[in-house]
Parts: sequence; structure tokens; C-alpha cells
Amino acid sequence: MTAAFTAAAAVAHFTDATPLLTFGLATVALAGLAWIVSFSTERVGQHYGPAVTGVLQSTLGNLPEFFIVLFALSAGELVVAKTSILGSIFANALLVLGIVILAGCHASPEGVMRFETRLPKDNAVLVLLTSFLIVLIGLSAATGDNASHHIEAISIVGAIALLLTYGVWLNDYLRSDLPSMAVEGAPRVSMRLALTLLAVAGVGAAFVSDWFVTALTPAMKEIGLSQAFAGIVVVGIAGNAVENTTGIVLALKGEADLAISVVKNSVAQITAFLFPALVLVSLLFSTHLTFNLGPVYIGALALTAVALWQITADGEATRFEGVALIAFYVIVAVLAFYE
Repeated sequence: MTAAFTAAAAVAHFTDATPLLTFGLATVALAGLAWIVSFSTERVGQHYGPAVTGVLQSTLGNLPEFFIVLFALSAGELVVAKTSILGSIFANALLVLGIVILAGCHASPEGVMRFETRLPKDNAVLVLLTSFLIVLIGLSAATGDNASHHIEAISIVGAIALLLTYGVWLNDYLRSDLPSMAVEGAPRVSMRLALTLLAVAGVGAAFVSDWFVTALTPAMKEIGLSQAFAGIVVVGIAGNAVENTTGIVLALKGEADLAISVVKNSVAQITAFLFPALVLVSLLFSTHLTFNLGPVYIGALALTAVALWQITADGEATRFEGVALIAFYVIVAVLAFYE
């Protein structure tokens, strides 16, 4: 089915079909490719602990998002690029995590989802660090001080600092991984087939992301939605379909640590690796990406970091907290709708 939608998206793209049709087919194809990545990564993860599996899952799951932003930058769509990154952060940190918590509480006999505390705390620190950089740049740009004339240079140095911090964290985090997970029954596919599926899905995601971005702006104009809403909500959800499905399924299975690892690793990776990496990669294009964002989104990102710390740092979450995270996301989405 995924192959059929991918082929249909390719035909629509190369035959100049209506943007809305191409966008719809590309969205479904991305979701299907994300499911393949999810399925294959879960198979690979049967031999590793939550840390390795979560990092692997989030890395491959963020491939569509990486390509979406990359192709947006190459097309000069800076608004789409920035809002797509923010949309991924908000979708994973608020919407997906909220749903995962609800699923985890449902699977728990006590009605409370419990998990290891290290990753949530580390994750909140990484988001706070990125927010610190973004808030300072935003304040500088708003006040027009001397530093505001060098935002690109500050963004480059900040990106390198974030990448180095993420690298140190990742090294320590992977070294602390737990023993391999217990698996009931025989694996559904071989390791070789799982790795092949991962490679094919990753390559497919690159092509489909290009078609997705090409059709995005005209499709949104056709249905009357802004680029901000498209990036924050549409791309944020579609580009992170792996976390949308895998984390929820794992939570429903009672795999609380692995479910949290998948979602939290994705949030950490987008904020402290993907965003700064794209800032540096954008130097190869005529359109350069920086950490200079609109005041509303700066505030939303900083408050998201605080919410993550408050809700997950103690190693447990309730239904109320899951609903609260989803409510945070709804508020951001409504704001983006009117932008």
C-alpha cells in the first residue's frame, strides 16, 4: 500500500497534477514510509535497550522532517523551513507526548505512567539550552542592539555549541543503556530484512519530501491556510508520523520507558541536533536559516521546555498531565491558524 501511494505521489508530481492532490498523496506516502521505519526499528530494537532503540527510532523517524526543511531552504521557503522545525518540536513535545502519556496510563493498572527520569530531565535541559539561545537572539533583534546586526554569526556559533552539547549528552546516554529487552515469540522479520526496509524507506522519504514541499505552498493557498499553520501543524504532524505511531503503540503495550525514549529522543534531536545542523547546512544555499524566530514562537518554545520539565522530570505522568500537554498544543495550533 505504501509503495502504491509513493508511486501515485510520483506520478502526480511529474505529471503536474493539482497541488492539493500531490500534497495529499505525498502526505499519505510519508505516513506509510514512517510506518515501515517504525516497524523495522522495533525489530532492530529487540536486541538493544531503550536508549539505543530510541535514538535509532528518532533519527530515522526525523529523516522526512530533515528532507522537508532541506528542500524548503533550497526553494527559498524560509517560513516553511522555520515553522516546520517548530511544528516538529511542538507536535512531539506536546501532542504526541500527551497522547503517549494517555496511552501509558491506560495500559498501567494504576492509571499512572511510570518511566526512568534521566531522559526527561536531560531532554528538558537540551530544550532549555536551545530556548536560551533563541530567546537571547530574539531579544537582541527586538531591541536592535549591536548584536542584532550579527544574528547569522551568532546562530552559527550557537549551532556549533548545541551540536557539541548534544554529542556529549548522546555519548553518555548511550553508554548508560539498559540490557536488551525481552521479546515474546520469534521476530516477525529477519534483521537483514529490517535493515533493508530501513534503507529503502529512508531513500523513499527523501524523494517524497521533495514532492511534499513542492506542493505544500500552492496546496495551502488553494484551501486558504497560511504557511505558518502548514509548518506548525500539517508538516509538524505529517513529518513526524513515526513518533505519532510508534510511541503510542509502545505505550499501549506497556513499554513505558521505550515509548518515552522514542518521543523524548525525537524532541532532543530536533532541538539540539536537527535545528542547529540545518542552520549550518543552510550556508550552502542562498537562503540561510538562523535562530531568529517570531516573539510568539519564542515564548511558546520556552514555555514548552518548562512544561516538559514540570510534567515528566519526576518519572511519572497522569492522565491529567497528558491532557494538559495536548491542550498546550491545541492553543499553539489555533494561534498558528490565525497567523
